[in-house]
Amino acid sequence: MDTAWIQVFVLTLSECVAPAGKTVCQEREFELQFLNQADCEFALEQLVTLKSESEKVIVHPDKSSCAPSARQKVVFESIDAINDAFANQEGWQAPDAEEPRPTSVQDDHKKRLAALPACEDAGDVKPCRIGEIIIEGESQREVEVWRREP
Repeated sequence: MDTAWIQVFVLTLSECVAPAGKTVCQEREFELQFLNQADCEFALEQLVTLKSESEKVIVHPDKSSCAPSARQKVVFESIDAINDAFANQEGWQAPDAEEPRPTSVQDDHKKRLAALPACEDAGDVKPCRIGEIIIEGESQREVEVWRREP
């Protein structure tokens, strides 16, 4: 195992966020790393669009960009070497493994749906399903609702 410098594209987003009910915003900046420039620019465009729809966020376009850079990363000489290094980590999947990739949310939903009884057959017992919809039982935990002040 060695280290090497790899090229990355750093997305920097500079924004000013006003807390709910406040008129003065707090400037903050965050960075994300991408392996190619197209992904970085696409993410920047999406973030700017999303943030501009908010009443409480102002994006500073002159300080927000995608810039090429480099980061030092651990590199492995072979797939066997990386498998040896991470074999004991939970959730590790070898790059060339024959196992299926993690399922999507939709696949998980379909599996759970198939395992539940239809609500008309289950009576008042929940969870159950009506068509493609899962009907959950009452929540045992309290949910905090956040509201934006006008």
